Amino acid sequence: MTNHGRSVRICGTGVAVPEQVLTSDEIDRRFGLPVGTVFKRYGVRTRHRTVHENAAMLAVQACEAALANAGLRWSDIDCLVCASATMDQALPYNAAMVLAELGGEARRIAAFDVGASCLSFLVGLDTLSYLVEGGRYRNVMIVSADIATFSLDWSTLGESAIFGDGAAAAVIRKSAPGEASSILASRIETYPEGAAYCQIKAGGSRYHPLRLSTSIDPLSLFHMDGPRLFKAASRELPRFVNGLLDSAALTLDQLRLIVPHQASRLALDHLARRLHVEAARTVDILASYGNQVAASLPSALHHAIADGRVQRGDPIMLIGSGAGLTIGGMVMVY
Repeated sequence: MTNHGRSVRICGTGVAVPEQVLTSDEIDRRFGLPVGTVFKRYGVRTRHRTVHENAAMLAVQACEAALANAGLRWSDIDCLVCASATMDQALPYNAAMVLAELGGEARRIAAFDVGASCLSFLVGLDTLSYLVEGGRYRNVMIVSADIATFSLDWSTLGESAIFGDGAAAAVIRKSAPGEASSILASRIETYPEGAAYCQIKAGGSRYHPLRLSTSIDPLSLFHMDGPRLFKAASRELPRFVNGLLDSAALTLDQLRLIVPHQASRLALDHLARRLHVEAARTVDILASYGNQVAASLPSALHHAIADGRVQRGDPIMLIGSGAGLTIGGMVMVY
């Protein structure tokens, strides 16, 4: 289902990454491969890996960078939304952990989570835009902070070659009179036949240790059926994008920039080919950061803004897919 336009403005963005950098050359050596193999195969040269940081710490850093970028303080924020694919711990929810990490700066404000795997930020932005436009909240902080490191099977190459840790945040508010910033259209579709293509089974009641007769450890690791996930998403993508653009009353050629979820080298290249979009009009930070799960898309958006690739008044498209299987997109005027 498509949504009507909303007069909402992203007024500040910020990112944060763990201190430790893991290179693809190090992964090559771990697996006894010639140096350069992982980068050539997966397109990731470096990514950041958590050692002592937790997700709430990274979230706070990204939020404070977004506040500085917007010229605001925590006292200006009346709603905090965590839009992550991973949990900092089972309870309480991520937004509460972020407020706790803030310590003395924390205020009694609305704080809750929105979750849709890799599309959590886009879903959070879509959902909260209505509450901002309707006047329920004035300045909303949306932050995605994901740590993939501890869910990866480091004994196999696969996913361990592409994922990185990090956080990204954005402050949104209602657009003032005369400001062009707005959300023109958004669309989110979930295809439940793909629910098993991308999973971490442990962490809830279905595979709780008290219900298992074997170790829970293997169920705590990330598993992805990459070929089936890619095939399903790529099959739906052209129709999905065409419907989204029709709702926005724009053509692909009218978009200044396309900001995709940084899923993989294969996914980014396929997106450009299927949509017939040149590299100069897409945001690609995969080589430097890897796939940061839900933080991936807002990180790409932040870098596009910081690098001056998108200016106020430019129409852009956010697009991505994630576990579920879900495809989501948004056309907006930055």
